[in-house]
Amino acid sequence: MLSYGRQTIDEADIAAVVEALRAPQLTCGPLVARFEQAFAAWCGAPFASVCSSGTSALHLAYAALGIGPGDEIITTPITFSATAAAAYYVGATVRIADVDPRTGNLAPASVAPLITPRTRAIVAVHLGGLPADMAELRALARSRNLFLVEDACHALGATYAGRRVGADDSDAVVFSFHPVKHLTTGEGGAVIVRDAAAKKRVDRLRQHGIVREPGAWAYEVQELGWNYRLSDIACALGLAQLSKLDGFLAARRALAAHYRAELARVFPGDDRISAPPEFADRESAYHLFAVAIDFAGFGVTRDRAMAELGAAGIGTQVHYIPLLHHPLHIGRCPDECARPRPGTDHYFARTLSLPLYPTLAPADATRVVEELHRVLLGGSR
Repeated sequence: MLSYGRQTIDEADIAAVVEALRAPQLTCGPLVARFEQAFAAWCGAPFASVCSSGTSALHLAYAALGIGPGDEIITTPITFSATAAAAYYVGATVRIADVDPRTGNLAPASVAPLITPRTRAIVAVHLGGLPADMAELRALARSRNLFLVEDACHALGATYAGRRVGADDSDAVVFSFHPVKHLTTGEGGAVIVRDAAAKKRVDRLRQHGIVREPGAWAYEVQELGWNYRLSDIACALGLAQLSKLDGFLAARRALAAHYRAELARVFPGDDRISAPPEFADRESAYHLFAVAIDFAGFGVTRDRAMAELGAAGIGTQVHYIPLLHHPLHIGRCPDECARPRPGTDHYFARTLSLPLYPTLAPADATRVVEELHRVLLGGSR
């Protein structure tokens, strides 16, 4: 079965974890700082704090920025629930903008009308690995004295204006190390921040709000925090994976190019199906290869297409069911969810993520496209 995504683990990863298991400290040890420093350096960022998941990274970022009860964030409806749920964790309200119908990314023009005196942050999600329109969002955030947070859980290694995501001056950038992401620690995440004081706050919050002097046995719990630590075992895996990240990214981009060529070959001139858009000022990290399909134009439902592909051994997924459709978010912000969002409706109705991961063979990608043709057009050429 070709899943839409999967981890890539080799003997070097296993050996690194075994070595960590034999070390004196399985958690709170030296590998945490080593991984943080190596990860920040790879991204071109000054500081990184690793934690237990991408969700905890979002929670820590919002909390460290001081976002709390009475505050609002503005984000996209096409994202995983955690982008908004982490704001609920700190007591904030979520306002939901619209997206570019081509990319599914936050549309800057839809953000400005939602800003109120309570707004504290704009949260951009780099869907599928393609950076959002950060120049416009950054200018808007700075002009209104708002925090700018990047949910880059899909976008490790993506570039915008020639710089890697995480290297610019956003107030916080968060990543995920879930097994289907660009590198994995089993579960895990990271928060990139711009200064030492912000990192110190994130680090304190991820360990119960504890402050301890170096080498001292005594400690103080100075504020409410959480147990969001990442173990040395996980960091050992992260360091081993980081050494191969450039290769993983190259493989993903090569597969994306192969998919594009195969779609052009198998669906020549058919505007009912298209590959993810590309832009001159940014390069996707290709966490996903999400094609846009006019299912109605092909006379087939997405559910049926996914079921038939699954029967042929090809796993697909939809990224994402919009926040507006989930009972949690409807209950939290019913007025927000009721407003029309034409970009969201257009994108969601057409998106389908095809299998993509570094060890996927080009021949497998060819089979995916040919099976997709069979499903959409009944096998006729």
